Amino acid sequence: MINADEIAGILKQQIEGFKTDLHQDEVGTVIEVGANLARVYGLRGVRASELVEFADGMLGVALNLEEDNVGVVIMGSDKDIKEGDKVRRTGRIASVPVGEALLGRVVNPLGQPIDGKGDIKTNRYRTIENTAPSVVERQGVKQPLQTGIRAIDALIPIGKGQRELIIGDRSTGKTAIAIDTIINQKGKNVFCIYVAIGQKNSTVAALAKQLEQKGALEYTTIVAVGPSEAAALRWIAPFAGAAMGEELMAAGKDVLIVFDDLTKHAQSYREMALLLRRPPGREAYPGDVFYLHSRLLERSAKLSDELGGGSMTALPVIETQAGDFAAYIPTNVISITDGQIYLTPQLFFQGIRPAVDVGLSVSRVGGSAQTKAMKSVAGQLKLELAQYRDLAAFAKLASDLDKGTQMQLLRGEKLTELLKQAQYQPQAMEDQVVLLYGATNGFVNDVPTARLQEWARGFIGFLHEKYAAIPQAIASSNQLSDETKKQIEVALTEFNTSF
Repeated sequence: MINADEIAGILKQQIEGFKTDLHQDEVGTVIEVGANLARVYGLRGVRASELVEFADGMLGVALNLEEDNVGVVIMGSDKDIKEGDKVRRTGRIASVPVGEALLGRVVNPLGQPIDGKGDIKTNRYRTIENTAPSVVERQGVKQPLQTGIRAIDALIPIGKGQRELIIGDRSTGKTAIAIDTIINQKGKNVFCIYVAIGQKNSTVAALAKQLEQKGALEYTTIVAVGPSEAAALRWIAPFAGAAMGEELMAAGKDVLIVFDDLTKHAQSYREMALLLRRPPGREAYPGDVFYLHSRLLERSAKLSDELGGGSMTALPVIETQAGDFAAYIPTNVISITDGQIYLTPQLFFQGIRPAVDVGLSVSRVGGSAQTKAMKSVAGQLKLELAQYRDLAAFAKLASDLDKGTQMQLLRGEKLTELLKQAQYQPQAMEDQVVLLYGATNGFVNDVPTARLQEWARGFIGFLHEKYAAIPQAIASSNQLSDETKKQIEVALTEFNTSF
């Protein structure tokens, strides 16, 4: 007997489980291609910043949505793309892989490894363009982020969640400050991202090797894009780095991100904008170049405790031409950031390195990003250096100076000498405090200026050997108690007698 109910049940089951292999793709046609840009006709539903795929598998980003075509920037070489090729929408907004799996790796702006260490095992992705945390989602910058550089930690302090611009001419040590800061985060549970925009591949390779030797690569991701690569890749590099940092910040971690440098970034954006025939503005940059950098840097923040209290601190780098800080891009970025570290060739060639111009540099967060120990010695240091700068300017004009002025000039010279620091040698906060305490309280007055660096090295070694409790007390309490001050003075007196 045929059971109709049974047959109906089987048919119903098969209909429910039926899957069709058909899927609908929106496809357009290339009508023009060149200079890593393509104009595509027919992608009616495409969204801004959506990834599209060309016939040869190359990806592009839809940037200009015009009435009759779409301007697509190609993420690589356009040599295999020709007029009439089909272009398919992917439905994905440009995104990069994120997570701790990227630490210790060198990747390109698409998150693909370029260090030959195999694939990156992560299934998490984040769009490169994300909205910056709102006012409610942030909290004030109040935790210090130590750079390990005396001149910066004492005079231009940086806090977690701050944006501090490093600005100066070519070859004045901008990258050196950023790299020393990364090296100094070892053991401090701060993850670092270094974005190299348009830098030579040999430079990036040497930098990665240096970080590896110092044990800093294990908590650092390097996002690198060379000068010969497509302008589109140079354009998305800092946004990709920021997305990688945001993932860690959202998980309650502290992140340091270096954009080296945003001058090349603005130039690559200008190149793309002019080729897309967007109207040029000042210095031929498009009108939204300020918005380009503001929406990037505003993503750095110290999140509220409700959101986990994570932070992302940004160190953007800007290269000036012949010290012209009033140019378009430098003034733009200065107005976005919370302070700047000025580096000048004059100081650099005088042998004052890092070549920080203390008079022109500023941190708009100020002492709230310093430990109490550092704050107690930094105030006196700032005052003495300011007086020294004023006197040094007049001393050039005057032939004979009174004894008090000569003493003040000598102290200023000694403090300037003590703020010099070799590259790749960041110093712990407690060691900096002890040195600066000695310098501002007259313990270096009898030390010849030429031997001050030797004195500083010798004293720190002596301190850790014989008076190890002093730096330990400062590091644990972040304060400089009266008892600790007395112990420092005893140690300084004992060391100076033997020195």
